[in-house]
Amino acid sequence: MTNDSAAAPVTRIARRRARTGREAEYETLIREMFGLMRGVPGFLGADLIPPELPGDDYQVVVRFASEADLQAWDGCPARDAIHLRLREVAEGEPEFRKLSGLEAWFTPAVVPASMHPPRLRMAVVTWLGIFPTVSLVLWLVAPLLQALPFLPRTAVLTAMIVGIMTWGVMPRLTRLMRGWLSSQPKPQPKS
Repeated sequence: MTNDSAAAPVTRIARRRARTGREAEYETLIREMFGLMRGVPGFLGADLIPPELPGDDYQVVVRFASEADLQAWDGCPARDAIHLRLREVAEGEPEFRKLSGLEAWFTPAVVPASMHPPRLRMAVVTWLGIFPTVSLVLWLVAPLLQALPFLPRTAVLTAMIVGIMTWGVMPRLTRLMRGWLSSQPKPQPKS
């Protein structure tokens, strides 16, 4: 439901434990919920992350184009119905965490360490976004701010760069580079 190109994508993570012996039913219902979400405008994708150890929490990561799109899903009768069914196979209510802006640039910190992109790849993608952004802002905007003292000028420039990176460059760049970020480096043969 978003036509506003300035709207920031939102990622929400739900942590919840399946009842013992009902894990398969829980996973089936989560995948059914993903199918329902596909019909909601602004839905960008979802992932089910199983627990690292049996009996630990599952994580459900959903991405929407904007906060308004996420709220539209939250108010949807289909969501209420699937959540009622999930209560039968899950322990307690889900614990939610919402990410936007800087913290949502890369895979959220709550996923297993084995699923994080390698730091070197995150650094390369960050540099690919920062270098042209900083260069463009310094070339176009910095000359207009020469009359300002150093600290206010730096504050304005860095605020612009952070805004451009957070809502413009990084969401697109991480989506474009997702395959490279998530692919695992090939192990080196032992001699």
